[in-house]
Amino acid sequence: MIFDYVILGGGSAGAVLAARLSADARVRVCLVEAGDQARDILVRAPAMVAAMVPGRPPVHNWALHTVPQPGLNGRRGFQPRGRGLGGSSAINAMLYVRGHPADYDDWADQGAEGWDWASCLPHFIAAERNMCGADALHGAAGPLQVGDQRRPRPISRAFVEACGAVGCAPNGDFNGAEQEGAGLYQVTQFWDGPRKGERCSAAAAYLHPLMNRPNLTVLTRTRAERVLIADGRATGALVARGRRQIRLEARREVIVSGGAFGSPQLLLLSGVGPADHLRDLGIPVRHDLPGVGGNLHDHLDYTISYTSPRRDVVGLNPRGLLRMARAAAGWRRHGEGLFASPMAEGGAFLRSDPGLARPDLQIHFVVGIVDQHMRRPHLADGWSAHICVLRPWSRGTVRLAGTDPFAAPLIDPGFLADPRDADLLFKGARLLERITEAPALAPWRGRRLYAPDGSDAGLMADIRARADTIYHPVGTCRMGQDDLAVVDPQLRVRGVAGLRVVDASVMPTLIGGNTNAPTIMIAERAAQMILRDADAA
Repeated sequence: MIFDYVILGGGSAGAVLAARLSADARVRVCLVEAGDQARDILVRAPAMVAAMVPGRPPVHNWALHTVPQPGLNGRRGFQPRGRGLGGSSAINAMLYVRGHPADYDDWADQGAEGWDWASCLPHFIAAERNMCGADALHGAAGPLQVGDQRRPRPISRAFVEACGAVGCAPNGDFNGAEQEGAGLYQVTQFWDGPRKGERCSAAAAYLHPLMNRPNLTVLTRTRAERVLIADGRATGALVARGRRQIRLEARREVIVSGGAFGSPQLLLLSGVGPADHLRDLGIPVRHDLPGVGGNLHDHLDYTISYTSPRRDVVGLNPRGLLRMARAAAGWRRHGEGLFASPMAEGGAFLRSDPGLARPDLQIHFVVGIVDQHMRRPHLADGWSAHICVLRPWSRGTVRLAGTDPFAAPLIDPGFLADPRDADLLFKGARLLERITEAPALAPWRGRRLYAPDGSDAGLMADIRARADTIYHPVGTCRMGQDDLAVVDPQLRVRGVAGLRVVDASVMPTLIGGNTNAPTIMIAERAAQMILRDADAA
């Protein structure tokens, strides 16, 4: 099978790339995805995030784990990642957050030339169809529907008020002129048309409407085994579909879009990465590229949860399940209500020190109890408040466990390896306590779960005992121009012609916020680069 472009991975970036590249009728595009089309009710109904994230069973979820983390008492962290077209945009909380403009200027300063905020903003705008309309910072003509939550819970508005206890003022648009403040998240959700109230994943926005394009082949339930490289150039890929092994040839480029874990894993399996690691596993070294799989970092999250005497939140008890069933019926009719909720309705960006130039902490406020990624259920009605360090110093790695392409990689985020992260997360946890104990939340405040003894040592012990990812791993195929950069600023793999990486793995550093919107932006920009290079050839 011969194509112009072979895209390995149908997640948020891969879906965008397939749509944008196949818009040129002169080229043939093949998209390879290990999961299915992700069109079922679990994906379409926003509230069903609670059924997919736990990974029990692993529906639309790779349900990965880290290696034991010394900074977290030796625990193995859980790493849910989306499996199916749209990737993690099919199982996330739909929060549309770009990060702080200075984050992108940081990228450019670190060698990602041309990825400053002014250069990235047009691609955010091109992606977005915002229900609030177009302005200097927002788009209204893109494929990705972005909108305000239709009927957020009263407790979420009370949370915004409670943030005033730490001097965090209301903010109506985290992607507006100023990020700092407390408010309700905008979400990637259909607000217009017959799918109103459904999740607008990257696949639903970009790919599903175009699946019948004659020049686009989408292979689902197909696993990429390795990139084929000959004489220093990527020529295609070997993939497995059921028991069949298929060779895909790429006349122009192979594009790896497997995410922060999948992309370095595939490069390593293909012989591109640290030579010593490859030789230890008996993998022929196609190109010694030491940075592959390094620079892994993620947002570590600490959660405070309370039971609630009020019933207008989520609970897994009989009354709560009955409320949810009624909400499902209302969602089907009107696309609104609890079933349309992202669950993480409220949020805040705040500075741990007033002297900082931008927020360094983020809060997600959830209208249900979240314990161990919802893998430990609680019958009580309740709510949770989460806080994370936006720009962690700790770094880790992704490595191969062996040569089996179907085996999970070894994921080591190095959580709290740098003591500065522990100090800042502790400070954030104290701020979060003040918010959750504020008078505005009193009507919903019952018993605190896992309440520490009040001492500094007790709180730090609780952080190490329970903190885990908030699902934003990045950086393992970092772009830049130094010896440890994996891709250049055009996202071309250094030293291998015809090969690019396009996904969150190319981010040099974490942005200050959720990573799905930036990943879609990266793919929008990469598609433009690829088409421009093709025209110039």
